[in-house]
Amino acid sequence: MTTATKGGAGGRTAPRHVRTLIIGSGFAGLGAAIKLDEAGQGDFLVLERGPEVGGTWRDNTYPGAACDVPSQLYSYSFALNPDWSRSFSRQGEIQAYIRSVAERSGVLGRHRFGVEVLGADWDSDGACWQVQTTDGDYTADAVIAAVGALCEPALPDIKGIAGFQGELFHSSRWNHDADLTGKRVAIIGTGASAIQIVPSIAADVAHLDVYQRTAPWVMPRADRRYSPAERFAFRHVPGFQRLARAGVYAMRETQVVGLAHVPALLKPLQLAALLHLRRGIKDRTLRRKVTPDFTIGCKRMLISNDYYPALDRNDVDVVTDPVKEVAAHSIITADGTERPVDALIVATGFHVTDSPTFEVIRGRSGASLAQTWRRIGMQAYKGTTVAGFPNMFFMVGPNTGLGHSSMVYMIESQINYVVDAVATMHRRGLASVEVRGDVQDDFNRKLQDQLGPSVWMTGGCASWYLDSHGNNTTLWPGFTFDFRRSTRRFDLDAYHLTTRPTGRDRAGATLEENAS
Repeated sequence: MTTATKGGAGGRTAPRHVRTLIIGSGFAGLGAAIKLDEAGQGDFLVLERGPEVGGTWRDNTYPGAACDVPSQLYSYSFALNPDWSRSFSRQGEIQAYIRSVAERSGVLGRHRFGVEVLGADWDSDGACWQVQTTDGDYTADAVIAAVGALCEPALPDIKGIAGFQGELFHSSRWNHDADLTGKRVAIIGTGASAIQIVPSIAADVAHLDVYQRTAPWVMPRADRRYSPAERFAFRHVPGFQRLARAGVYAMRETQVVGLAHVPALLKPLQLAALLHLRRGIKDRTLRRKVTPDFTIGCKRMLISNDYYPALDRNDVDVVTDPVKEVAAHSIITADGTERPVDALIVATGFHVTDSPTFEVIRGRSGASLAQTWRRIGMQAYKGTTVAGFPNMFFMVGPNTGLGHSSMVYMIESQINYVVDAVATMHRRGLASVEVRGDVQDDFNRKLQDQLGPSVWMTGGCASWYLDSHGNNTTLWPGFTFDFRRSTRRFDLDAYHLTTRPTGRDRAGATLEENAS
């Protein structure tokens, strides 16, 4: 990285320049940094607003936080973890894994923690991104936006909630100083976080009200501790852990046929979920309340063995009437019922299709990413590049999400594509690469056609998978190995290209010198 220099009127400090600037250091940003380094593209800097690596797994420390993807599949393929303690890992263990990978990789010295990006503007004349941060200004030939889809908490717009005088916090910003013991607690939401929180606190609080807008489908959680023999084999038997990982991957991939192509094939899965519900809840009235009215898979399928038994407790109530208002010490529902509350937990998800980050990234025309997507709908080419935003690469971008398997697999696929793009730009002396609008349009037209028969579009539910245009802009419509195949190499013919006229890169060395 070139250092800041003094110059200009008043001796102002010039923006610091790097060839590649990475925003965020969760699984995606950290993985991109490691692979750039391995590819000889070491002129990069990672800006992370948090105090350390980890992203989602650093921030979500609520009681019961755990992964719903099997441990063997929830790790980098280049850094398998033979020390997982159980088949489904918990938050602390995943965060420790990410931290250990970062420490071993040698890239932490090119991280800046506690730095928030305030804006990013494309400079057409200089063929670079001008990035404003809380740590000053930077310029970069390319930017990798790895801010993550589940990083900006979505707070409910409920009358009076700002005046609530008890404990109030979002599930992803858990207040560990708040003692809920013996308190009357309310939780709004019944998504992936809520079904882990509810059984973790139900026995300790005086009473728990669970405010449910839509009942989720919940499957059994096949979680268990690994035996000493298994852990020995993972560490010492060549190929054993990779074989276990491949088996989990193949089993998960079979779900794609039902989810994306023939939803009728999900019927046995739905019957299994109904049996799980019947076993977990004895009260028939409550059972009817928490039985979903849409096809399984239409919304995110959840897994838990203790959520239903927790709801069946005498000191837990499921409230399905809409919340009308939050008072100083109570919640009032649409039917007029007022329930006293000492602590309010909002587990209402994240800004996925409307992240605030989209507002501060401004492309070639000066329009922000948010403005662009409001106009055309949230879309990208291969979930990674967007027309009008040269040299900008989005990790976990539109239609890269999954309803059945590990996002780390998709992230690694994108990393392959982005690292090859950065290396290709350097090798060929390219000033900018910008995906062609016709290529992006054709890609997304085909993608939405593929999604048409999927359960996400036909299953009878409304979900955060859909944007304001009614398109599924979140999920990949097929097998993950198809996405891996499509991102194996950077395809220059899909892009508008410009070259640096001097034949030199920004650091002043000739391209031939850098190549050597």
